[in-house]
Amino acid sequence: MSVLRVIEVNAASGAYEVVIGRDALSARADRLASRAPRGRVVIVADSQALNHHETRLAQAFDAAKLKLELIEIEGGESAKSWRGLEALCDRLLDLNVERSEPVIAFGGGTVGDLTGFASAILKRGTRFIQIPTTLLAQVDSSVGGKTGINTQHGKNLIGAFHQPDLVIADTAFLDTLPRREVLAGYAEVVKAGLIQDAPLFNRLEAQGVNAVTGDGLVQAVADAVAFKARIVAEDEREGGVRALLNLGHTFGHAFEAEATKGALVHGEAVACGLALAYRFSERLGLCDAEDARRVERHLKTVGLPARISDLPGGPYAADRLLARMQDDKKNSGGAITLILAHGIGNAFITRDVDHKDLAAFLSSEVEQ
Repeated sequence: MSVLRVIEVNAASGAYEVVIGRDALSARADRLASRAPRGRVVIVADSQALNHHETRLAQAFDAAKLKLELIEIEGGESAKSWRGLEALCDRLLDLNVERSEPVIAFGGGTVGDLTGFASAILKRGTRFIQIPTTLLAQVDSSVGGKTGINTQHGKNLIGAFHQPDLVIADTAFLDTLPRREVLAGYAEVVKAGLIQDAPLFNRLEAQGVNAVTGDGLVQAVADAVAFKARIVAEDEREGGVRALLNLGHTFGHAFEAEATKGALVHGEAVACGLALAYRFSERLGLCDAEDARRVERHLKTVGLPARISDLPGGPYAADRLLARMQDDKKNSGGAITLILAHGIGNAFITRDVDHKDLAAFLSSEVEQ
């Protein structure tokens, strides 16, 4: 067993641990037992993750002497809907889940988002635990308390802040991930370095894809989680500095909304968004050209898209992308909120981007 890393998230609404490492679930089953007053746990599990890991899951809970109630759902963004939320809440009520009982999300970010929102509103709030099984979920969505569902108007527009009691990021679950999913998660690790941690980006740049294998993978997860924990402790509800975590996401969400259904994964959209944020910063004279080139070069080196032409799910039109960005939930007063950068590890929030400048930039990027 590798050495476990434990990172404390000191959110204003309550502190909790993120336990990171190979076989972390079996090593920390006692933490689950102490949070289950009725001697059972209710797990909302992604069917694909369950197909790969049900035996390991059952063994861990058997060892903790906990009765396991499984609710199996299909993952993916389509699960995060009004219909999916209603069905899940009904299942949880059928099981008479009490407020003091943990509802556990087992799977990727979509399962965590849906389950966390159901936990937030069920009986006005139950305990919630995350056991993320994808790299993207381990480094990003499982930490920080953002939960929600999608609507016809866009992603995550209905939701709540509902912090988990515990997060167990067992990196052994990543063994079965397709390479594409690993890289999608890696984009969020790179994002952390680009926002406020230049030494992290320098290390990732030097290691390349080796940063997401073996002990390097545990370190990458821990570094990304530690960075996010610092941001969440300062600004739990995204009233200020936490908005920095959206670097690349305003562009990325526009790509996701415009892409052919099922063709594009979140991390790919974010990766391209990171590169665009740095190139737009360069275009505005805010960022050195070499920094923008370093971001693009590193993303391409590890196999992530850094140009719109690299993205699956197109073609993409500049006017449609701009319209999506104008509808982003982070906007205020009709102005587009963007995260731009003065350089590697020096991102900042701006709400005064000229729409004509952005439109011209998108047009030039689409044409390349």
